[in-house]
Parts: sequence; structure tokens; C-alpha cells
Amino acid sequence: MTLQDLFQEKPTKLWNERMVKYKDEIFTEERLQMSDRALDHFLNQLIAVQDTKASERIMKAVEEVVVAFNKMNEDNDYFIETMEREELAGFIDKAARLAGLIPQEGEDITEEWREW
Repeated sequence: MTLQDLFQEKPTKLWNERMVKYKDEIFTEERLQMSDRALDHFLNQLIAVQDTKASERIMKAVEEVVVAFNKMNEDNDYFIETMEREELAGFIDKAARLAGLIPQEGEDITEEWREW
């Protein structure tokens, strides 16, 4: 699996399915589009630094995407609930690892900035 593969595995794919199939009202097209843009930007940042495996640059990208989701969540009636939090944090962690980050065992790399 590569970072490029993750463009097709974003948690927003699951969120869209829940919105359409199960009529989950916490999701809207606008929220999904904002989330996709933030995740695409995050993945592109990681692709740009993956060859360097620079932990500080990877963690800066993690911080930026987490802070972006904090703002989106606050501005959009807190649409990130428990399941979405787990999916999003897992995706961010997976992407950072693929970029070369080696976190401590059991470390939640989003926790420092995460408000969702």
C-alpha cells in the first residue's frame, strides 16, 4: 500500500455511504467535500516529504489536518462522533506511517491537537 492508494480509502468514503444508504444526517455534501479537501491536502503534504522520512515535517502535516478538522467540526455542528473519530484518527496514523513516521507503540499521534 502507498500513500497514493489512500486517496481511494479516505474515511469520507464510509461517511458518504452512511449518508446515502442509512440517511445519516450528521453528514452533508458540504461536510464531505470539506473533509475530502483537507485529507487530500494532508496526503499531498505527506507525498512531498515521504522520501525524506522527516518526522517533524510529517508531524506538522498531522497537526495541520487535525486542527483543520477541529475547526470544521466546530463550525459544522460537531459532525465527528465516536465512529468518525476512530476512522479519521486511524486514517491519519496509517498515512503518517506510510510516509515514514515511526510513532511510539500505542501512541495516538492526533491526541495532542485533537478536539473531536
